Amino acid sequence: MPNNRFNPLPKNGHIDLSHGSGGRAMAQLINTLFVKHFDNELLRQGNDQALFNIEAGRMVMSTDSHVITPLFFPGGDIGSLAVHGTVNDVAMSGATPLYLSAGFILEEGFPLRELEKIVISMAAAAKQAGTPVITGDTKVVERGKGDGVFINTCGIGVVPSGVNISGDQACAGDVIILSGSIGDHGVAIMSSRENLQFATTITSDSAAVHSLVADMLNVTKEIHCLRDPTRGRLATSLNELATQSAVGMVIDEQKIPIKAEVKAACEILGLDPLYVANEGKLVCICPAEHAEVLIEAMQQNPLGKEAAIIGRVINDENNFVQMNTAFGGQRIVDWLAGEQLPRIC
Repeated sequence: MPNNRFNPLPKNGHIDLSHGSGGRAMAQLINTLFVKHFDNELLRQGNDQALFNIEAGRMVMSTDSHVITPLFFPGGDIGSLAVHGTVNDVAMSGATPLYLSAGFILEEGFPLRELEKIVISMAAAAKQAGTPVITGDTKVVERGKGDGVFINTCGIGVVPSGVNISGDQACAGDVIILSGSIGDHGVAIMSSRENLQFATTITSDSAAVHSLVADMLNVTKEIHCLRDPTRGRLATSLNELATQSAVGMVIDEQKIPIKAEVKAACEILGLDPLYVANEGKLVCICPAEHAEVLIEAMQQNPLGKEAAIIGRVINDENNFVQMNTAFGGQRIVDWLAGEQLPRIC
């Protein structure tokens, strides 16, 4: 628990340079805010590193940095997003996420009240995911040299025996499964950023999907690839997998789940849903004979209730991703050129 030698932070205070100086003010910030909300046995060791035992098996490690604007959005904030993003990156190997680290880069003048809201949200997301934050770091930059708060997270996990999931494993004849509707996160961020009002509130799909991956692996370990289509969106994720596996892909536009309100918002904003970010969805590529049992298992989990087969893997020396359109034609789904919506995660 927080060290009681330090006075509580002022409720209406702000970050100043002393909070990153390595002195008493920094210790006060760490003990009365970060340790208070992230508290766990390993964090309480109080060292510059966390010492822990590991399970037998193959370990995975992933790191992610979060620079989203705005910091708070419908369905989440930078704190919960930082947890979900890293947990999901670890889970895409089939691993069970175990622990997280968190590095905060704070801008001078950032309100302590806002920072505490972010830390509380992050702690709640970590607790729900079962992935405690066991070590961290804090830096403060001068006013105007940051954007409130940036968060870097690192996660580790252990891969169960018999699981071999990688982006280079897709084979011709495999099917492509999408766990649910696309574009929710990106449109939620855009509407919040630009103060756009729609008839229906569009909320981010930000969520930790490792429980969904566990349910899938419980019914079959014959999963070739997993990918969370976050900043790379569905289009880029499929192109990445096609390139890694040296195959082609064909998807069906009419089979891709997209909420009506997200589709309408994309039409108004001139966005292509295939290139809009997601934070709580996954793409699965598996042998066709295992697709039915996987779909059934996914649909039993709230995070996969809209799961659907959206395409197939083919032989193609060019590694193209093609889409059969709703109008009966076909087009190439290329890599994203430029940045359709920056600062999305």
